[in-house]
Amino acid sequence: MDPKPWKEQVADLLYWRDIQRTGVVFGASLFLLLSLSVCSIISVCSYVALALLSVTISFRIYKGILQAVQKSEDGHPFKMYLDRDVAIPAELVHKYGDGALVRLNAGLKELRRLFLVEDLVDSLKFAVLMWILTYIGALFNGLTLLILGLIGVFSWPVIYEKHQAQIDHYYGLVSKQVKDVLGKIVATIPGMKPKAE
Repeated sequence: MDPKPWKEQVADLLYWRDIQRTGVVFGASLFLLLSLSVCSIISVCSYVALALLSVTISFRIYKGILQAVQKSEDGHPFKMYLDRDVAIPAELVHKYGDGALVRLNAGLKELRRLFLVEDLVDSLKFAVLMWILTYIGALFNGLTLLILGLIGVFSWPVIYEKHQAQIDHYYGLVSKQVKDVLGKIVATIPGMKPKAE
């Protein structure tokens, strides 16, 4: 049986279809981010490595003692994992590297367009977004935003799935109000014409 494509696996995680697996991923990610908020990244990586080594060394010693007592020839307990190929294929690196390069170039072009005011309305929207982000930055640091983002990523899909009709209704109302306000602002700027949709 073929494994699921990675997009389906991510969707299964975010929608909590396998509660045990999602709980482990969410809990480990949240624990890592909370640890990073308390300790430096070097300390967190060292502690995680030490914890992992403690488990694997203890298991290796336990299996060695068990083999000596039972006089069995089971071999190395991690032999199956040691025999696996862990090299990253060059094709995979090229595939995702090329995709990342295309996105990076598109982002640079968009930033150039916004900063050099190719379209006044889009540059004003970007300026408002940056102004809002200054207030968010004053309230939270980047790690806190990552923690909130992680919690949002694991909770929003389930909430949306359960309350989709109400959320879509209110989103439509807010979206209409925002478009109306933006239309009025664009209409008051001399020489500006609203974009045709």
